[in-house]
Order: sequence, then C-alpha cells, then structure tokens
Amino acid sequence: MKILIAGCGKVGETLTNALSLEGYDLTLIDRSSSTLSALLGKYDVIGVEGNCASLEILEEAGVDEADLLIACTGSDEVNLLCCMTAHGRNKNLHTIARISNPEYVDQSYKMQDAFGLSLTFNPDLQAATEIERLLRYPGFLKRDLFAKGKMELVELKLDAQSILNDRALRDISAIARCRVLVCAVLRNGVAHIPDGQFVLHEGDRVFVTASPDNLSLLLKNLGISTKKTHNVMIAGGGKITYYLIELLKNRPMQISVVEQNLERCERLAADFPNVTVIRGDVSNHDALAREGLSDCDALVTLTGNDELNLILSLYGNSLNLPQIITKVSHMESSRIIENLPIGSIINPRKLCSNTVVRYVRAMEAKSGAAIAIHAIADGQVEASEFCVGQDTHHVGEPLRSFRLRPEIRIAAISHGSKTSIPNGDSCFYPGDHLVVVSTIGAEVRQLNDIFE
Repeated sequence: MKILIAGCGKVGETLTNALSLEGYDLTLIDRSSSTLSALLGKYDVIGVEGNCASLEILEEAGVDEADLLIACTGSDEVNLLCCMTAHGRNKNLHTIARISNPEYVDQSYKMQDAFGLSLTFNPDLQAATEIERLLRYPGFLKRDLFAKGKMELVELKLDAQSILNDRALRDISAIARCRVLVCAVLRNGVAHIPDGQFVLHEGDRVFVTASPDNLSLLLKNLGISTKKTHNVMIAGGGKITYYLIELLKNRPMQISVVEQNLERCERLAADFPNVTVIRGDVSNHDALAREGLSDCDALVTLTGNDELNLILSLYGNSLNLPQIITKVSHMESSRIIENLPIGSIINPRKLCSNTVVRYVRAMEAKSGAAIAIHAIADGQVEASEFCVGQDTHHVGEPLRSFRLRPEIRIAAISHGSKTSIPNGDSCFYPGDHLVVVSTIGAEVRQLNDIFE
C-alpha cells in the first residue's frame, strides 16, 4: 500500500514511525528540507519538498498511484485543501485530515464529501477525552475502552504499600475480589505478557482488563483511593484545555485555569462563565499556591512546553496532590520520564497514531481487521478489539482446546450485552467481540493471526 504523509511535524513523524514499522510504502511531503532530511535519515521513505496543498507537489509525490493520503500539517486549512485537491485528482484515494480548531470540527464532519475526506482526527480532542476518563477514576494511570464501553483496560503502578507486591497473578482475582485479568506488565522498561506464575513486584506497571462495574471494586479492594474529583486546576489554556472544559462543564466540579496569554483567558472566560480563569505565569509556584493549588484534587498540566509540564507535575507531587495528569507532546517516552512521579502521562500524537493505524489496517485487511487499537506498556504491547466472523478459526471451541501464538492473550469476550474475562471453558461465536493483547512483534493484523 502506498501512503502519502503531508506534514512532517511531531504528528507526522509519529505516524511515519508507526506505519514504517508495518512495512508500508511511504512518501513524505513537507516545506522544510531540514525536517525531511532528518526523517529520511531515520526511515526508509521517500521525501518531496514543497507545499502539500499544491497539485504539482502532490503529483510529484505520486498522488495518482497512492492509496491513502494523511494530511497532518499544523494548519487545518492546509490539511483540508490538501485532501480536497488530492481526492479531486485521484477519486479512489482515501484521505485522512488532522483537524484541531474547534470551529472546524463539526463543519469538517458535515462536509466530508465536499472535502473528499475519509476520516478526520483531532489530537487535542482525543487527549481531552482521555483526561476526562482519568478524572472519573483517579486511581488509574490510563484507561482504554473496548466493546462499546463494556470492557476497559486500565493501568496501575505498584507502590511500596501495594497489597499486590510479591503476589503471583493466579491470586489476583481472589485479592481484588472481582473478576479481572492482568494482560501485561511493564518492568524496568521491558513488557511481559505474563502467565499465572508471574510474580508482581514494587514499581511494576500493571495493565488490567475488567468490566466497568468491577473498576470501583478493584480500586476499593486494592486499597487505592476512590475519592471523587471535585476541584481541578489546569495549567495552560490551549485547545486541549478548551475541549476538556467542554467535556467537564456539566459535572459537579470546580475548575480553574491558569494561563498567561490574555486572548486565551478572555475566550475561556467568555465561553465558560462557570470556570475560574486566572491570568498568570504557571511557572511561578508561589502564584499557584496563592490560587489554592494545594487544596485541589487534581492538577492537569497542559502547557505547550513539555519541560514546564514535568516541573509543574513534580511540584504538584511535592504537595501530595491526589491526582496529577501530565501532557508530554514532544519529548520521547523514556524510562526516565516514566519513573518520575508525574502521574498519568498523555501524549496526543500517540493517541491519534492509534486511530490512523487502525484505519490503515482496515483498508488493507478489508475484513477481520481490528475495530480498535490501543498501544500500552510504552508502545511495546497492543490491545486490539476484533469482531468474530464466520471464517474465524475455532468458533464454538473452548479456549483450552486450541493454542494461541506466543506472547498473545485473549483478554475479554463480549457476547451481546455481556462481556466477560475468559477462562479455559470460554467460547466465542460469530458476532462476538474479542479483546486481544499482543506484543508489537507479533504483527496481529487480522483475528486469525492470533492462532498457532
């Protein structure tokens, strides 16, 4: 499959990395020769320098033979014009556009045909949605939804007081007193797909599948605080903050935003009269203290500077705030960052990468492709949702009667309105949904790829 990626910023680079690992034929388009050169030195791709909305440049990049165009420049207008121009030239071309401006989100959806769009993605809205989920359950570092919300995959980090320390996985359900499955563990930067003999230790990041009904039970029985979030301070008043407030505005929650830019402050204050908007320097810890940071239930750091977000989150940790959420957009994930006490880490470009990769795989596979894909454990493991079809192997057979490939687990089975954690006697049937966890190297493109 031939794919054009227009715009080689951080989102474009993330998509280039993800899609090049999948073996697709990639051509990159960008105005900056230095940006292109840097990516050409890292990946086996073709580069075209120029304006991606120009028909001449698109033709040079091979738009006539391309299967997919992903427009992810920093300008929504350029992305829309790029897709419209490319689709006008090649009617069989699939197009995906990055749309970030709240004013364009609804418009781009309603005018998909006019713009020649197959799909749009919004990194800022996806990040805000992820943060809103985390604020519902402060005990979790990460939450991913499957089976239309009937199953969740959550991340916990074991501290020195955790009752799971030095316990084998076969004992977890008894300790948690609810049905859960540990489907992955990240230890010292290395991801494991564990079996029942695997023993947990302090510092492990544990990825657990459970039904929403069992999430509160899981937190309560593990001794993790389930206190509701009522007072949130947001550092930074950009687009993610705007979307986040929109998602939170109907909840019984006191929200304050600290932002230095006057224009942003005025817009937030005008659009959200019930939110406290403070014009101030978020790097001034004394100012944050005066605004009542120490009394907050949660701190969300959403400035455009990763280093500042890290420092603010570390400061929030020093105040023993119950929940901290840190946006990291430009710094590469590393063991240094993951081991810092900065709570949940949100990376908007990785969230949108999952959306695009799912679409590309569905294009290639046509049937049997993943409905949802979430990267977990620092990107070393994928959790994917598949729909069981008539041609799926081992339909109606107990799980114990066949073998899965190494480093693969079936984490959940959804049948109608019922979703369950599977055991050896569990079966699946056409129409059921399976949540499958696999290491990246397993290359699970279609459901039948999981079987030996």
